[in-house]
Amino acid sequence: MEYNYIKAFHLIFVITWFAGLFYIPRLFIYHIEATQKESNEAAVLVPQLKLMAKRLWVIICWPSAILATGFAIWLLVLNPGLLLLQWMLIKLGFVGVLVVYHLITHQMYRALQNDNVRYSSNFMRLWNEGATLLLFAIVFLAILKTSFDWVYGLVGLIGLGIVLMLGIRLYKRMRNQN
Repeated sequence: MEYNYIKAFHLIFVITWFAGLFYIPRLFIYHIEATQKESNEAAVLVPQLKLMAKRLWVIICWPSAILATGFAIWLLVLNPGLLLLQWMLIKLGFVGVLVVYHLITHQMYRALQNDNVRYSSNFMRLWNEGATLLLFAIVFLAILKTSFDWVYGLVGLIGLGIVLMLGIRLYKRMRNQN
């Protein structure tokens, strides 16, 4: 019974971690676009967006990442045989990429908190989709396990990436028309 409670907490914190990873780039987009507004608008918007990003990143994202990882390690300690399964090793590879994505996002957060705008809002829209691709890969591996067909999975992941990129381009075109 203990194992299922730990698994439930792991899943809850994975969900809250991803929620933060989905929202923080949106705040970055708004922040970057606010810096391009007239000075009186920017003077109001930028501090507010910095505060929102700080609360999201410090209160939700980092604690969720740490707790999701802690519960995952606890699950692996209770069931070390999972580390012998190919799907788990591949999933952990994607989780490693997720951690790198989180750390790079942290660098972006720190730069914007210091008024250092390094990226365009368009780049941030693309960056925002990275978490989506990782979520799909990790969830499909966790659910389908050994029945996961790698060729179809890879094609599906690439297809999802293409659909997301096309959606971003369509959105940009619609924004430019307005």
